[in-house]
Amino acid sequence: MKEKGKGFLAEFKKFITRGNAIDLAVGVIIGGAFQAIVNSIVNDLVSPLISLITKGINFADKFIVLADTDETFATAADAAAAGFATFNYGAFVTAVINFLIMAFVIFLLVKAINKVSELGKKKEEEAPAAPTTKACPFCKSEISIEATRCPHCTSEIPEEAAE
Repeated sequence: MKEKGKGFLAEFKKFITRGNAIDLAVGVIIGGAFQAIVNSIVNDLVSPLISLITKGINFADKFIVLADTDETFATAADAAAAGFATFNYGAFVTAVINFLIMAFVIFLLVKAINKVSELGKKKEEEAPAAPTTKACPFCKSEISIEATRCPHCTSEIPEEAAE
């Protein structure tokens, strides 16, 4: 049984020290920071524009009290404090906007990365390919670069010409 434990710990150590686990951790941390940026874009830039277009409506504050009551509440928090359940559809709309903006920004990033990688591939493709043919030194016909005898004039190709 001790052997299984050592195997498990060794396997865990191998996993945690591989680059994949570290890359994943870095991705999660950067993703958290990226989420803060997207939330700022939504809350500080997009929501005010939408509010301007909709004449002051702030979606984040939109809710419906799920009870038969004549009381009105300024915020969902006020309704919750009074003991009423609320349907916070405005928070959902804000979350959808956050998602769409994040998806769009990620799309732009991936598109830019793909374009940069394509530029690198084009440079590699532009490099001239190694020649596959050569001229026979006797009859000047085009022959395979690996040929040791010309198929046209049957001359033996000297070693210097073969290279």
